[in-house]
Amino acid sequence: MARSRMARSTRVFAAAATALLAVAAAGCSDSGGKDAEENDGGTGGGGVNTPRMEIAMVTHSAPGDTFWDIVQSGSKQAAAKDNVEFLYANSEKDDEQARLVQTFVDKKVDGIIVTLAKPEAMKSAVRAAVDAGIPVVTINSGAEYSEEYGALSHIGQEETVAGEAVGEELNERGRKKAVCVVHEQGNVGLEQRCAGVKETFSGSVENLTVDGASKPNVLSGIQAELEADGSIDSVVTLNADVAAAAVEAKGAAGSEAEVATFDLNGAVAKALESGELTFAVDQQPYLQGYLAVDELWLYKTNGNVIGGGQTVLTGPAIVTQEDAPELKKFTERGTR
Repeated sequence: MARSRMARSTRVFAAAATALLAVAAAGCSDSGGKDAEENDGGTGGGGVNTPRMEIAMVTHSAPGDTFWDIVQSGSKQAAAKDNVEFLYANSEKDDEQARLVQTFVDKKVDGIIVTLAKPEAMKSAVRAAVDAGIPVVTINSGAEYSEEYGALSHIGQEETVAGEAVGEELNERGRKKAVCVVHEQGNVGLEQRCAGVKETFSGSVENLTVDGASKPNVLSGIQAELEADGSIDSVVTLNADVAAAAVEAKGAAGSEAEVATFDLNGAVAKALESGELTFAVDQQPYLQGYLAVDELWLYKTNGNVIGGGQTVLTGPAIVTQEDAPELKKFTERGTR
């Protein structure tokens, strides 16, 4: 799948594969066969006999974001295998996200997984967890702050590198002018994605900031931009849900611009298949959730730390129309 583009991301998948091998080796139990498959949802891993533990995840997302549903699916699968009670909380407000982390610190959970979309707002809460002896793993955003704040490791993609991959793809497609749609102001990961696009794209790139919590605002903002500048031939969105709005705005504006997006869900897979989207950047959110729970379980039960001080990369991979049929099978079950 996406073989020609996977070569750009060899170290991404090597790192992820190494982590998965470590997980598989540590997670084996004496049970197997049909019973194991029934216990682990058919993945063939089986459960563990280690003591029950609580692991909490706190993300910077709004309710109903399909990306985070996929992250949770991965976390829940690993939790079922690892005899972990998985707790989840989220808020798009940075002060509320920090408060939720503190709540889990006070609860004395066994481990915390957290995103650092707005790192400065999360610094005190993460350090409070570490000071309380609770191991922390960061995922998805804020990789460069993870070690500084005391986290064991960071799991996700390097956002600037992912943006650079998009810029290269636009070059291959002969594009000349792109608009990069930022749907959450102040989110460092989104800013890094657009900066990466600008770094490698030989054409021009302009950022467009919209309110991602308001679909009408997203639609009107993108439509107005396309109507005002007919030379825009590419729209790059940074979120799978925003991608759908971009396709709609393109139609309303009568634009011929191609639409591409970061992140993947069922709607994106279908849009790739139909040609409404030209390509997507998959950072494998299921893997981020799965590995984060496994990392904390490994640390608590065997003292393991994955990544060797480097980000455990889960992306980027460029996926296109030719990949859509296989991707649809995975998106339908909520794992891609």
